[in-house]
Amino acid sequence: MAEKETTKQIALNRKARHDYFVEETYECGISLAGTEVKSLRAGNVNLKDSYCSVKDGEIFVVGMHISPYEQGNIFNRDPMRQRKLLMHKREILKLFGLVKRDGYSLIPLSLYFKGSRVKLELGLCKGKKLHDKRDDMARRDAHREMDRAMKERNR
Repeated sequence: MAEKETTKQIALNRKARHDYFVEETYECGISLAGTEVKSLRAGNVNLKDSYCSVKDGEIFVVGMHISPYEQGNIFNRDPMRQRKLLMHKREILKLFGLVKRDGYSLIPLSLYFKGSRVKLELGLCKGKKLHDKRDDMARRDAHREMDRAMKERNR
């Protein structure tokens, strides 16, 4: 009987959804060292200012900080090094073509375990302007007020 693969959230890039419109999402693997995986299991990662770039037909995540593993000694890698993402070649070429268009960028949205493997959710994003951010905040506040009113009325 086949087992269901469980997913466990490691990190979420909340700033990405605030600063960008997410057009599409992709799931990809990430090439890591053993001590980096152990550090991820402890939750020592920051996706805040990270982005992805395509070089020579390969895709890399830049600016993702994985803190060194405390018991790692000499096996620890540089916390800010570029890490290779694992995707099919035609997906990478498709993303490269889309990113070349004006205003699009590749932003890591979340990092999670799927079974025993580390996966990264990658978003094809378009930047928000200041008025778009204000509209989102106003919409969120209006929703919150409606929920409060419904809760009071149901009491």
